[in-house]
Amino acid sequence: MTSMIRSRLYPAIVAVLLLIIAGMTYKFIVTGSTGKTEDGRITILLEPGERDLMLKEMRAFVEGLQQISEALSKDDMKSVAKSARAMGTSRAHDVPLAMMSKLPLSFKKLAFSVHGGFDTIAMDADTIASPKHTLGQLSEILQNCVACHSSYQVKAITAK
Repeated sequence: MTSMIRSRLYPAIVAVLLLIIAGMTYKFIVTGSTGKTEDGRITILLEPGERDLMLKEMRAFVEGLQQISEALSKDDMKSVAKSARAMGTSRAHDVPLAMMSKLPLSFKKLAFSVHGGFDTIAMDADTIASPKHTLGQLSEILQNCVACHSSYQVKAITAK
């Protein structure tokens, strides 16, 4: 192979590989594994076990919100902090990487915002200890829940 051919071929190969990497990055980080629903929401397509994991986490959020609400009704800020901490960002690490790659970036932002919101509630419950302040924080988290459920639907991929 002549040096002139090599000098043109290698940059072309590098350019093609960079395009492939960019496309894969876009697919796995930005768009995920998605489709559209009849009602205009985005469908997130997951394996049945992944869908079960996501729904289990959502049920845990509802349970945690109930525990926080009950603790607030009793002015028990230690229990507020404990319940909120259990739903914080440390919990987000339980999601398998393969599943994470199927989630669209906008969904991941909402999810991390919810987990981070619970971390903030736990920290503020320990330091500020104001039930009214915590109620405002819960309202923000619930706004994210509403936005998520309004924007997304989770479906299990069925074998054909």
